[in-house]
Order: sequence, then structure tokens, then C-alpha cells
Amino acid sequence: MFSTKSGPATLSARIACSVSQYISFLDAGTAEAIADLYAPDATLEDPVGTEPRRGRDDIRSFYSKISSSGIAAELITMRVSGNSAAFHFRVTTTTADQVITIEPIDVMTFDNDGLITSMRAFWSPIDVHTIPL
Repeated sequence: MFSTKSGPATLSARIACSVSQYISFLDAGTAEAIADLYAPDATLEDPVGTEPRRGRDDIRSFYSKISSSGIAAELITMRVSGNSAAFHFRVTTTTADQVITIEPIDVMTFDNDGLITSMRAFWSPIDVHTIPL
């Protein structure tokens, strides 16, 4: 992949890099690191149909509820087209008495710098699988 001093050279490469960082930060990052991937006026709808969160502060607050909670995240597949990406990934959360797994499909749009301008997560409660330990 070709890059410039400011990061990957093409928008598609910047988007792919942002998605990879997003998964990595879900896996082992902080709410602050995840929120920094978003544009200042971005929106987040997780899951689709809930009230969208607006702006980095609201988005940071959303991720602060899930960061450092025994999460492992893994990218399954990603498609990038234009200024958008759709990707399927797995999130596994291990607690003292259970393992919770969900495989959402997220659709994100990006600005020219590769910052997320919107995120919509497609999943519902029937997609959450719990295994007692």
C-alpha cells in the first residue's frame, strides 16, 4: 500500500485503515481512541433504529460503556466503495459466568481524511448469543 506522510494515499486505503483501527481499538483500546476515529460532528446509530448519538463527546460516552469490559473483536470481512465501508465482525465478551458473542454488520461513511462521519450498526437482540461458563 502506498502512503503519504499523513497516512495511506487513497481514500479507499484510508477507510480500510480506519476500519482496521476501529476493530483494534474495540479489542484493546479506549473510548477516547475510538472516538478520535470519528469526525467532530459524526453520528452513531447502534443498533439501527435507536436514537442516533451526535458528536464526539456523545460517541465517546457510548464507547466508554463497552471499553475495558473483556472484549475481543475480530474483522470477518470488509467492503469499501466510494466514501463508505460495510463490514462484518465478531465481538466476544467474556464475563465471570458467560461468553457473549455478536456479529454485527456496520456501515460507515468517511470524510476525505478517513474520519468516520456516520456509523450504523445492524444487529438485534436475537443476534446476541450467550454461553454459560
